[in-house]
Amino acid sequence: MPFGGGNKCGCCQKTVYFAEEVQCEGKSWHKSCFLCMVCKKNLDSTTVAVHVDEIYCKSCYGKKYGPKGYGFGGGAGTLSMDTGEGLGIKPEEQAPHRPTSNPNASKFAQKQGGSDVCPRCGKTVYAAEKVVGGGNSWHKGCFRCAKCGKGLESTTLADRDGEIFCKGCYAKNFGPKGFGFGQGAGALAHSQ
Repeated sequence: MPFGGGNKCGCCQKTVYFAEEVQCEGKSWHKSCFLCMVCKKNLDSTTVAVHVDEIYCKSCYGKKYGPKGYGFGGGAGTLSMDTGEGLGIKPEEQAPHRPTSNPNASKFAQKQGGSDVCPRCGKTVYAAEKVVGGGNSWHKGCFRCAKCGKGLESTTLADRDGEIFCKGCYAKNFGPKGFGFGQGAGALAHSQ
């Protein structure tokens, strides 16, 4: 403790007296200075996340320093268009959707030295990023409809000739055609 009162605050660098002191990672803070560096929410021992000399709430810390990419959403049932630019994060450009270019749809013909190969991009699929569907192993990012690019799950896919489709595109392209097989209630379609 330096001469003249108490320790210096990790935020404002002023003296912190015992009655207003909050300690974190061996540093002292005023209760009023113990705020997230990004959103300015009040923090406590259960909500603080420290990075070097900066303190964050767990949400802002996760956005700034946590894992990025497919499968790391904001929580159950949430959709977010936040790219993190406000936190100094540069958004990644997503690769354009490409249908499978592999002429041989057999999963046994796609083995390379015992490891699975994604039929969409032709690269090795490792266990951490593997999704199985349509009899093949896919990267999570490649597990999309060949027509519209919509992300798929094992319950929402239909496969044909080694390619995977969402149920809507599969029905439009390979389903029955003619009278009575319209797109919606009461619709009639004339197939040419």
